[in-house]
Amino acid sequence: MLNYLVRKKKTEGYAFGRHIALSADKARRVIDQIRGRSYEETLIILELMPYRACYPILKLIYSAAANANNNLGSNEANLVISKAEVNEGPTRKKLKPRAKGRSYAIKRATCHITIAVKDISLDEYEYSEFYSFRKPTWKRKYTTMVYHDAYSSGGVWDKK
Repeated sequence: MLNYLVRKKKTEGYAFGRHIALSADKARRVIDQIRGRSYEETLIILELMPYRACYPILKLIYSAAANANNNLGSNEANLVISKAEVNEGPTRKKLKPRAKGRSYAIKRATCHITIAVKDISLDEYEYSEFYSFRKPTWKRKYTTMVYHDAYSSGGVWDKK
């Protein structure tokens, strides 16, 4: 019911890399290191990592940042990697000739990489005029009591 009352501004720029000649497991090893980090920190990490998967991921992050700059007008200092995922793509199959006229199948794995960068300075909500800014009734009823002298009451103890 709240979906049509609160509308979120568009704050993400995307880049999709499809049919990249790379194993999905090897790409995930790099993607897990950069998820949730800032744009500038991600560039430093990817330039220093020794894996072959870093170069196509670096190109995708450049592309996502350029899309965010072009479509949203965001600054690169405010960008954070909000979504980074790797899915398996189709497997390319080739045949290699072997001895006595036989053939040997070679399977080359591909993957699809999705990168989304989010501008944290634009992360605001547009509220409709019908949306009430009051607390829900269950939050207004109950108050929280904090007991500051927890050590003397025997609530907190440590082993000696």
